[in-house]
Amino acid sequence: MRDLSKFKQGLDFIGISLSENQLDQFMKYYEMLVEKNKVMNLTAITEFDDVVEKHFIDSLLLAKTMDLTQPLKVIDLGTGAGFPGIPLKIAFPQLNIVLADSLNKRIRFLEEVIDALGIYEENFPVLAVHGRAEDLGRKTEYREKFDLCVSRAVANLATLSEYCLPFVKVGGYFVSYKSGHVDDEVKQSKRAIHILSSDISRCEKMTLPGTDVGRSFVIIRKNAPIQKKYPRKAGTPGKEPLV
Repeated sequence: MRDLSKFKQGLDFIGISLSENQLDQFMKYYEMLVEKNKVMNLTAITEFDDVVEKHFIDSLLLAKTMDLTQPLKVIDLGTGAGFPGIPLKIAFPQLNIVLADSLNKRIRFLEEVIDALGIYEENFPVLAVHGRAEDLGRKTEYREKFDLCVSRAVANLATLSEYCLPFVKVGGYFVSYKSGHVDDEVKQSKRAIHILSSDISRCEKMTLPGTDVGRSFVIIRKNAPIQKKYPRKAGTPGKEPLV
């Protein structure tokens, strides 16, 4: 048996209570993550307590900034090994989640995780989708269809906003997981976010429980439909961020 004390302390900090089945799902997810990591690069963090703090709890910190108790439609863009989407789906089963990533090997792993954990429900599905944000964001089935877009991807906030906001419904939100030092980046991204018919609602800062690691959640509200030319063609948002 693994020591779950750090995990439970983190959950208490967030205000989340998990059933034994949900805790078992997290344990199985951890085992699958470290096993698959032996043959493909999913994460540099593999020690149990580190994964709990820096992946599981970090993913779930979103619940301190947003009400996740409703059956929201959520897309996790650049999900990688499934963060934050899989932890959010385990903890909040009523979420309807799309996990999107540009690397098909990761998507196949996530499909294995979804099947093994039994977290797919017909009324509250979780789907892993292969594709680049620039392409998926132009497709009718994804464009402006989500209440919430989340991303832990490491990219400039202006660039991330161009990738993520096309997926968000008018009145919905894009939440970017950022480091604790985000003030300058937020200021520099405001014009880009305005061009994308949105504005920064607030920035919530906290410290990852049990660590001295700062985490900021930049919460961006979509006010109106985005011009059809956004997102621009593949690679452009990263090379030439809107300013």
